[in-house]
Amino acid sequence: MYEKYWGLEVPPFENVPDPRFIYWSSNHEEAYMRLMYAAKGRKGAAMLTGEVGSGKTTLSRAFVQELAASNQFDIALIANPSLPPKEFLQEILFQFGVGKIPPEANKTDLLHMLNAHMLQNMKKNKESLIIIDEAQIIEDERTFEEIRLLLNFQLNERFLLTLILLGQPELKEMVEAIKQLDSRISIKYHLGHLDLKETANYILFRLKKAGMQKNVFTKEAIIQVHEHSGGIPRRINNVCDLALLVGYSAQAKVIDSRLIQKVISDSR
Repeated sequence: MYEKYWGLEVPPFENVPDPRFIYWSSNHEEAYMRLMYAAKGRKGAAMLTGEVGSGKTTLSRAFVQELAASNQFDIALIANPSLPPKEFLQEILFQFGVGKIPPEANKTDLLHMLNAHMLQNMKKNKESLIIIDEAQIIEDERTFEEIRLLLNFQLNERFLLTLILLGQPELKEMVEAIKQLDSRISIKYHLGHLDLKETANYILFRLKKAGMQKNVFTKEAIIQVHEHSGGIPRRINNVCDLALLVGYSAQAKVIDSRLIQKVISDSR
């Protein structure tokens, strides 16, 4: 709606996990490196936590995109893991593209099918990767037990799969409460917020990525955006998107601190 006015090709602050718009802060680079190390190094399990809107999902999409391009990984992405154990295993098989599952199959049958699929991947020199997004919404303790047992799929010299858990900060406490699972996760990282400099760079990066040739946010405006958002990318997006809309409506030349304050006040 406001793109043409500001000289943009696309909206720059959409809250969708588009890998093109990922901003590589030092925290995001570290998280990405650890996920890659877990997957390519066959480390068994890794966990990435972060506040709501910190960029976990966008980062995971960039991670999946790169691995898929290599054609060396078979990836099962579980977006809604709040399932009982049997349905959880069925979802993994479905995401791996395993053929029709007999309706009478019990949990043991499902595990045998999963094991056979991973062995087949190994023969093809492919790695099996399971990514569980929003893992903090898992309520059934039995499902966590199934997750732990998945790590028993291994040969003497290697794991047959890599398991990656993504979730909000409470996931860390949930996992720590299950000692046998916690001890199996060798790589953990918490994705923090952006500092003021990173917030400024984030805003400029997304504007440029969307086609803008200049910066229309004043220094004072960026400071206000950072203070209001706490350096959380999703909150930054919300404020900046509305600021561009209000600025367009008011025919503003720049996004200044008064305009940001109006957006913040209106949102309250």
